Amino acid sequence: MTERAEGPWRVAVSGVGAVSGLGWGSDALWSGLSAGRAAIGNFIRFDHAHHRTHVAAEVPEPDGALAKTLLGRRLSLADKFALAAAGEALAQADLPSLGGLSVGLYFGSSTGGMWEGEAFFADLLAGEPRLRASLLASQQPNGPGDAVARKFGIEGPVETVSSACASGALALGAALEAIRSGEVEIAIAGGADSLCQITYAGFNSLRSVDEQPCRPFRAGREGLSIGEGGAVLILESEERALARGVRPLAYLAGAGASCDAHHMTAPEPQGSGAAAAISAALLDAGLGPEAIVFVNAHGTGTPLNDAAEWRAFERALGDRARAIPVTSTKGLVGHLLGSSGAIEAVATVLCLAHGEVHPSSAGGEVDPDLGIDLVLDSPRRLGAFAPRGPSMAALSTSLAFGGANAALVFERADPR
Repeated sequence: MTERAEGPWRVAVSGVGAVSGLGWGSDALWSGLSAGRAAIGNFIRFDHAHHRTHVAAEVPEPDGALAKTLLGRRLSLADKFALAAAGEALAQADLPSLGGLSVGLYFGSSTGGMWEGEAFFADLLAGEPRLRASLLASQQPNGPGDAVARKFGIEGPVETVSSACASGALALGAALEAIRSGEVEIAIAGGADSLCQITYAGFNSLRSVDEQPCRPFRAGREGLSIGEGGAVLILESEERALARGVRPLAYLAGAGASCDAHHMTAPEPQGSGAAAAISAALLDAGLGPEAIVFVNAHGTGTPLNDAAEWRAFERALGDRARAIPVTSTKGLVGHLLGSSGAIEAVATVLCLAHGEVHPSSAGGEVDPDLGIDLVLDSPRRLGAFAPRGPSMAALSTSLAFGGANAALVFERADPR
């Protein structure tokens, strides 16, 4: 086990922002999560009558004041999610201006402005005489991160990770190293993706989407539910945050990554790759399984993925696996693809800050073949099950197509 990072190398989360099917802002996210309210249902973004399933977690329209701040012909929906989340996180971190600071941006995205690219292609097929080239401006996965960099004048490194559903978590890992190494003073890390037809059709063709809202780790689970949105965390050294008078919400203590090297879409059945990422994150944090007080699981609700993830917990956490409460944010806001690791990181930080683990979605009996302690019905207070010791930490996992795995370890800030 490595020596724990202290002092200036302890990386604080000084602000968070979020956009999801539960609404615009981290308050809306927490309100829905703590109530166990699922945002997954019918949606109107595009016609889905010809698909096998008909549910998703669509972001509602912003209110008038917020909508005015997100105007821009060249902004995709994913860009707007990113801008709103970044603006909220910077305000929460008391960073109204980034002038004179060394700032880097680390973002995850899978489809970027694909929805707008589809609209352009639809106009082309329909023979529209005036095609809107602006629809293609943010089509690439790096679009959301680049939009944030332009808006807030970020002149340091701007990096986009596009490694399917692990993208947001991997971006946070890159941001963590950038702070630790001194490459930047402030890191804006997160991700954004929007609903689009190619994603919805693709997951339906793979028959990996549940006809009902997804039910992670439940006996009757049949697949995932697609969602959309964005999330941002502001990272900086604890020393810098405290010197600015900002109280950390939590600490990003460690990150780990691995690859299954097994299959394009299916996880390695025994969870060996995911376990390697978890073990690497714990080692990076200088913590053992005994410090983990809850897990925010990748928990897609697909039969194979949930089973493999549970085996990964058993491998990496040993006897503690059955005693650690587990939740899945995806059961409430859906699978946000490249930004899923980012919004689940925000949810994990909010759980630590509020001192309780949000419940999973309703969905029937927990799978008896999994020895998982799934948080059901209502939030569970951290103090009710936290072990005695100097650390209170949480694990957030992200498992992606292609076998990419990422794990993040967050520590609770002193509640005083």
